[in-house]
Amino acid sequence: MRVTVHRKAHFNAAHRLYRKDWSFEKNHEIFGKCNNPNYHGHNYELIVSVTGEIDKETGYVIDMKVLKDIIKSEVEDAFDHKNLSVEVSEFENLNPTAENIAVVIYDKIKPKLNKNFDLEITLYETPRNFVTYSGE
Repeated sequence: MRVTVHRKAHFNAAHRLYRKDWSFEKNHEIFGKCNNPNYHGHNYELIVSVTGEIDKETGYVIDMKVLKDIIKSEVEDAFDHKNLSVEVSEFENLNPTAENIAVVIYDKIKPKLNKNFDLEITLYETPRNFVTYSGE
């Protein structure tokens, strides 16, 4: 029997949506106020969903303390109160859109999990704007 468990977390981070190979005008046209040269921030809400078989001995899919620790080390410690565009190496050559942030988070967490688990990342950039990514 496969069950999905979810862990919520959050982090606060700044970014700028910008392509170095585009003019300021084109960046402004595509990214609008998200292209602010002085950056802007979000209070990101994260839901990490792990799907797997229930362990017959523990009754867990995954120990939530283990999942909490993975999220803390791979996401919260790495992204919280950071300027993603400047301070986080994964975004040195990758535009830190919500879509790309979700993929980066997935790629950081997935190797830390049992290979039999499915993973889905849901990232809220605002209460009304969010993305999901499950490795496909």
